[in-house]
Amino acid sequence: MNHFSLQGGELYCESVPLARIAEREGTPLYVYSRATLERHFQAFDGAFSLVPHLSCYSVKANSNLAILRLFARLGSGVDVVSGGEIQRALKAGIEPEKIVYSGVGKTRSEIELALTSDILMFNVESAQELELINQVATEKGVRARVALRVNPDVDPQTHPYISTGLKKNKFGISIDDAFDVYVQAAAMQGIEVTGIDCHIGSQITAVRPFVDALTRVKAFVSRLREQGIEIRMIDLGGGLGITYDNEQPPEPAQYAEAIISEMADMDCTLILEPGRCLVGNAGCMVTRVLYTKSTELKNFVIVDGGMNDLLRPSLYDAYHGVVPVNKKNGPVIKADIVGPICETGDFIARERDIVTPEQGDLLAVMSAGAYGFSMASNYNSRLRAAEVLVDGSDYHVIRRRETFDDLVHCEIVPPALG
Repeated sequence: MNHFSLQGGELYCESVPLARIAEREGTPLYVYSRATLERHFQAFDGAFSLVPHLSCYSVKANSNLAILRLFARLGSGVDVVSGGEIQRALKAGIEPEKIVYSGVGKTRSEIELALTSDILMFNVESAQELELINQVATEKGVRARVALRVNPDVDPQTHPYISTGLKKNKFGISIDDAFDVYVQAAAMQGIEVTGIDCHIGSQITAVRPFVDALTRVKAFVSRLREQGIEIRMIDLGGGLGITYDNEQPPEPAQYAEAIISEMADMDCTLILEPGRCLVGNAGCMVTRVLYTKSTELKNFVIVDGGMNDLLRPSLYDAYHGVVPVNKKNGPVIKADIVGPICETGDFIARERDIVTPEQGDLLAVMSAGAYGFSMASNYNSRLRAAEVLVDGSDYHVIRRRETFDDLVHCEIVPPALG
């Protein structure tokens, strides 16, 4: 249950009609359900209750402070990929010892911030990154807890842009090379080898790729232990998929059962990085129809939400359900639902069956809680949307709509230009 439902022909989030929110807060607009967010976290985290574990929400999926605070209150840790995400997590009340820092391009200043904050560990993605972390930690007189992100070369059977565990991907260290890097790490003054990390991709809808990756990681951990390198944590990453259209991803309990079975003899704390599966179906984007038009070849529905607001369809040709906020009867047409951006690739949906809309109608773009606002931009000098969190029969604006002053506040015209 994701707490979005039709009631009397009108789409609600929990007990609040989306049309009411849109009239008050404008469009485009992101709307999230608190009840869904809590339910998803508890279902995921609870599925691993039989083993020592830490669920570290993947901040990149949706980084709003209110959502981070909500997860912090539920006991969540976080997986971060930038200094900005570290600062967001700390501001939201995430405990530093529950922060895991991933990402291929950590800078010196970001490493310094992570060490000063005393986070749980770094997921290291290259030998040169390891050397820099060691250097910074040594300068500070501390030891950095690290796991190496080992690339197991497992096909996650997902979109190639969100596959991360193959040899051809930029992420991690090849499992063939990682042993020597671990030996180097164990000898470094500023490094404390803590664990091993493995993340094979995103929007994975089968258990088998996770089990295959863990099987390879287990064999590698045994080899490290024979060398005297103790591994206390296994970070299996995230990537569990959700239903956008007709996908049938495993339930958290089914996923957990397979992973726990493989972990039985490992004597390690399991780190998990759920993102999309927690927030994806907990949110939608509400957009208003501006115009409709037809050509010899196409019907177009032009809405006020564009690729700058929701990039996934343009970037991945990703599917999002689109439903009218107020159910209506009438002829069904096949149309492209497109935004106002000056790019042919600016679309929400293509060749989609929809009851013929009229100017002013509201549409809800479903399953937009993950990689929606977090990937938004100001392209075409568009103001970014507001975000709202619904809580039962009430709602809260958790990010106000941008203004023109927000848009230009970092820009400076040199005096020489008058």
